[in-house]
Amino acid sequence: MTNKWACLAVACLATLLLSIDLTVLHLALPRLVADLGANSTQLLWIGDIYGFALAGLLVTMGNLGDRVGRRRLLLIGAAGFGLASVVTAYAPNPELLIAARTLLGVAGAMIMPSTLSIVRNVFTDPGERTAAIGIWSGMSAAGFALGPVVGGVLLDHFWWGSVFLVNVPIMVLVLVAGFLVLPESRDPAPGRLDVPSVVLSFAGIVTAVYAVKEAAHQGPAQADVLVAAVVGVVCLGLFVRRQTRLADPLIDVRLFRRRAFSASVGTNLLAIFALSAMSLLFAWYLQLVLGWSPLQAGLAQIPGGLSGAVGGVLAARLIGPLGRNGVVALGLALNSGAFAWYSTLGTELDYLTLLPVMLVGGLGVGLTFTVNNDNVLATAPKERAGAAAAVSETAFELGGALGIAILGTVLNSVYQANLRLPAGVPGEAARESIAGATRTAAGLPSEAAGELMRAARTAFMSGMHVTTLVTAVLLAVVAVLALAGLRGVPKVIREESPVHP
Repeated sequence: MTNKWACLAVACLATLLLSIDLTVLHLALPRLVADLGANSTQLLWIGDIYGFALAGLLVTMGNLGDRVGRRRLLLIGAAGFGLASVVTAYAPNPELLIAARTLLGVAGAMIMPSTLSIVRNVFTDPGERTAAIGIWSGMSAAGFALGPVVGGVLLDHFWWGSVFLVNVPIMVLVLVAGFLVLPESRDPAPGRLDVPSVVLSFAGIVTAVYAVKEAAHQGPAQADVLVAAVVGVVCLGLFVRRQTRLADPLIDVRLFRRRAFSASVGTNLLAIFALSAMSLLFAWYLQLVLGWSPLQAGLAQIPGGLSGAVGGVLAARLIGPLGRNGVVALGLALNSGAFAWYSTLGTELDYLTLLPVMLVGGLGVGLTFTVNNDNVLATAPKERAGAAAAVSETAFELGGALGIAILGTVLNSVYQANLRLPAGVPGEAARESIAGATRTAAGLPSEAAGELMRAARTAFMSGMHVTTLVTAVLLAVVAVLALAGLRGVPKVIREESPVHP
């Protein structure tokens, strides 16, 4: 008999790895920029390409897992992720680093929907399923907390590439444990994989994301932005149209007629769009404004991540008294309040006053994403769990990538508009970002370096205040939308039958 809790442990371990990998990158960026000399455009691609590749392939990989086996795909992805991590760690230039991060995205796309679909198939009792997804979501939040600590310890003693090598032993453990305890599951009658749908989904998502990213970076009127936007819209439109006509679609778009499914996917996308910049923003703030070491910055973020894990477990208990829409709206409202408070931060910080706000924000993250993920998985038929998980994760990754690109651009734009360089200081790199200012200051006399960094920190705080206020407003709006959009969704969602005949 399958030990379902052991299966959950393996799924959580793989999810933990993906979360750690994302947050250690943010912590390593200041060192990485200095060592590789990446410019602002390359820096955005280093941060975004993983999410773009992952988002573009999630639908395909989730569907592939339903066909060839979720266990098999997870193990292949784990092996690929470990190998790509080695390539990333030893990348000698920004171009190769971007390519290696792309490979990590491909492997991550194999892992992510497989973990959720395995949980969906192993836990058939509605109450246990919600609790299991809460634990899964909590481990994801814990990864965001542990990543900075692991990265901080490594960066205090080794070079920036060491933060990626930490993936290798974890992936070896996932491979061994997964081989021993995970049962194989797949759709017993999957039908034919439609290759044109694969091409259209990948091309549509990647070009649409590229268009938004570049529009935020260089303006919407550029020729490449317009072309990418048109291609993205056309490809996605053709993809949706094709799915309605196929006997075996890549995604059964009729699922979006179900309120629990469509409202949860939409809420996840908007919520992670607003929340995505938090980890990156705090990595810059704690290290480059407050001057903390990577380890100090990592330790400071632990409570928020652990609070997210608590929220994930607590969510299942709150569905009864508050309803699913109430739990999601409460989580979003807690985060909105936290970001409104973050907009009051300055160039000096009393950590004990920050701590309660971090706990509140982390709790909100756990509540929101646990319930939304459970809604999506419970609404879809069990045999299509991989495809349903892929839709949820696509919205998550797409929203995250767009949020980092757009909110990161807002941060940099306000920074550049408010930067007042001291006379005689070379300004090209300093005007790009606070990381560029730090790099410039390292080559200046101490007095000039001090003046430059004071100006850069002041400008950065202006950008951070605007970005956090925008985020607070977005989250408040999404909370209201979730309260209305998820109204009427049953507190207990039982096994659903296929949507199509």
